[in-house]
Amino acid sequence: MRDFGGIVERAPVRVVRPAGADEVVEALREARARRLEAVPRGCGHSTFGQSLTSGICLDMRGLAGVGDVASGRAVAGAGTTWREVLAATLPHGLAPPVLTDFLDVTVGGTLSAGGVGGASHRHGTQADHVLGLDVVAGGRAVACSPRVRPDLFDAVRGGLGRHGVITSAALRLVPAPERVLTCTIPCRDAAGLLRVQGEVAADDVAGQAKPSPDGWRYEVKATLYGDGPVPPGTAETEELPFLAFADRMRTDVEELVALGEWARPHPWVMVFLPRDRAAAVIEATLEEMAPRDLGLSGVVLIKALRVGHVPMLAAPPEPVLFSVLKTASPGCAAVPEMLAANRALLDRARAAGGTAYRVGAIPR
Repeated sequence: MRDFGGIVERAPVRVVRPAGADEVVEALREARARRLEAVPRGCGHSTFGQSLTSGICLDMRGLAGVGDVASGRAVAGAGTTWREVLAATLPHGLAPPVLTDFLDVTVGGTLSAGGVGGASHRHGTQADHVLGLDVVAGGRAVACSPRVRPDLFDAVRGGLGRHGVITSAALRLVPAPERVLTCTIPCRDAAGLLRVQGEVAADDVAGQAKPSPDGWRYEVKATLYGDGPVPPGTAETEELPFLAFADRMRTDVEELVALGEWARPHPWVMVFLPRDRAAAVIEATLEEMAPRDLGLSGVVLIKALRVGHVPMLAAPPEPVLFSVLKTASPGCAAVPEMLAANRALLDRARAAGGTAYRVGAIPR
């Protein structure tokens, strides 16, 4: 069995697709009795085997569905994708405050990782907007929230499934806009990109560094949900319905699937950097990189964000998420080269006071 990263392979001795929390309890009891590891798996979008095991694989997609959609909240099974969440909430004019850029990942998976999106500069991670969780921990199914078993609540959000298996989540919702306006703002360098991200009045903000014949080119995508003024320095704009904006990666993914790039190994690396040192780390890293080191469909993302109370993330104050999302394309750097570069970036980030975002592919 492989995950999206395509680097690590493991064959579980058994795959269990629980239909309820009681079946998760039984699967974990079996794993304990047989001295096996048990690992929850949603859509398998991890990049270095985090959702794989040689023990018991818990296929959480059987715990899918959204219920109790009301003003301000919805309850979703851990195996529900964010696409399915939106399908249930948008008819009510509601959406989660923070969405992943790629919607075909699960609620339980991203809450276990933290979950960063374009609105994280204002609203923090997806894990910051959980009202309560149902979790299997300590051999039984329990509920937890900021007031009920708060230590467990803090341990499972961003805990990568090591302290309990999320089976459902009560999610905070906010009014969803009907249409949005995305503004592209070119930037001179990484410092300029971070300055724009800090100053721009937008509801969704993302940054990219793109290779060009003249070196790396930086740009910010600032998306407005309301009628605010177009940010200074905007070079182009695009207006979209909110759902089309939220699902903007769909056509890119379809193209990558057709080209075979989606199935290739993805040695992604993601680090949290202190904001005052982020530009220096980013520019030093990219100065050492050529297009072959990124791959034909690789992407470099730069995102200043706000972190609320998710202790397991262990991010520095005022973090910048620097993501080098590589693809081991034909004719480009091989996987071992990319993994070695990932380790070098992590060492550089730690020297600057940063930390790893553990969903990336970092050689142990």
